[in-house]
Amino acid sequence: MQATVSWVDGLKFIGESQSGHSVVLDGNGGKSAPSPMEMVLIAAGGCSSVDVVDGLKSAGQSVTGCVAKLSSERRDVAPKYFTSINIHFEVSGTDLDPELVAQVTADSLQKYCSVCLMLDKGVEMTHTWEIA
Repeated sequence: MQATVSWVDGLKFIGESQSGHSVVLDGNGGKSAPSPMEMVLIAAGGCSSVDVVDGLKSAGQSVTGCVAKLSSERRDVAPKYFTSINIHFEVSGTDLDPELVAQVTADSLQKYCSVCLMLDKGVEMTHTWEIA
């Protein structure tokens, strides 16, 4: 996998993925676009949400929605890396099995989500869930 990040002006950059998609990044604390650290949170939420929806569908569950709400803590001084991240999954559907939802959300962070597993090497990764 490859990507390119090109400087535009100020502290604004364009990231281009190998698959041909682009995203604007703002190093000014997210004034005009997501900051790189916000993109890390979005990546973790997106990757784990794929696991949750796919896992529930594979288990025959009638899932109709999944919202991942991420909260984090960062160091106060540079480098301001994440020290903890929690992903709260709000899953909706028809007759969802709470045990399956619990298992699929846990498995995402502990077994399948590449982003979360990578972050877990230095960040306390936790999750919570609810059936909405």
